[in-house]
Amino acid sequence: MHAASIGDYRALAKARLPHFLFEYLDGGSYDEVTLRRNVEDLQSVALRQRVLRDVSAIDLSTALFGKKWALPVGLGPVGLSGLYARRGEVQAARAAAAAGVPFTLSTLSGCSIEEVARSAPLWFQLYIVKYRGFVSDMIARAKDAGWGALLLTVDLPVAGTRYRDFRAGISGSIRGPGARSWQVMQRPEWAWDVAVRGRPMTMGNLEKLLGSNAVLADLMSWVGKNFDATVTWKDLEWVRKQWDGPLVIKGILDPDDAREAVASGVDGIVVSNHGGRQLDGAKSSARALPKIADAVSGRLPILVDGGVRSGLDVVRMLALGADFVLMGRAWAYALAARGEQGVAHVLKLIDAEMRVAMALTGCTSINQLNEDILEKSSNQATF
Repeated sequence: MHAASIGDYRALAKARLPHFLFEYLDGGSYDEVTLRRNVEDLQSVALRQRVLRDVSAIDLSTALFGKKWALPVGLGPVGLSGLYARRGEVQAARAAAAAGVPFTLSTLSGCSIEEVARSAPLWFQLYIVKYRGFVSDMIARAKDAGWGALLLTVDLPVAGTRYRDFRAGISGSIRGPGARSWQVMQRPEWAWDVAVRGRPMTMGNLEKLLGSNAVLADLMSWVGKNFDATVTWKDLEWVRKQWDGPLVIKGILDPDDAREAVASGVDGIVVSNHGGRQLDGAKSSARALPKIADAVSGRLPILVDGGVRSGLDVVRMLALGADFVLMGRAWAYALAARGEQGVAHVLKLIDAEMRVAMALTGCTSINQLNEDILEKSSNQATF
């Protein structure tokens, strides 16, 4: 298949990845209500088509955290993406750098901070876990590697329950390593390219804790035991003392939490429900975004993720109040299907689709994308 859309890349990723890895990437928590809402609510936002405007010169560039980006789009953190393709995070980082957009490395990566940092200046996503020495070490390593921003994920005091992971044999299931090995055998192309040619396969940033021979089950066990339910806003002060670059809070869905973030002095927030992987039944990012934008009132940059599957979706998010948009599954599907080339192609698709959407709504620059380009129809009354 020649992929023409992110949906096509999803199908290709499903055909190439071992079943348990695809389920980990594609799934959400419980019955995946919020996962579906992220996509459906965003796609329901109707754009207001305008005509007879000069849209011959469209500028997609924007500035964020003291740097100009070619698109108002970045690659958000996706756990284990180093396993979706050979040295996957490195390939994705190279594609992002070539396109002039940021790449965010997950704490739960397959490749280490230092390995990925050799590809381009990047952002790092961090969790505060019970072992604070590990957190301090991660911050120091990101600092030493010259990473441009720290995205602190705060919506994971406990891990959400994901039925797909259980059924696929990743977490809590009686299906053991043998089931995963059988699934790998069904995907010989992936096994040769990633499991053999991609060695050493480790848990990246957690290698010092888990050892070089750790397997996926070891990572899931560590996650379950080490996420910290005691974390509060006061812990931000502790992080800030160690990190002097842009500090962004990821996982905001409530306007009151957005106001608290402003008061805490962070440099940005990410409106996010963790891709529908935490609290099932929570609002979609698209529905949460407008009220948060009103609460923040331009006092800090608003980033957003959740359900972005096209350049049209990027335009919608910007019109709903975001300053910058992060993609997660969209680029990870492409990485799994076609590696660096796939990620580069997705970014080109986003660019092209944004240009069409902007031209047909009469906009020529990112700062023109606001609520004026949205239809005020009854089905959007809650946005």
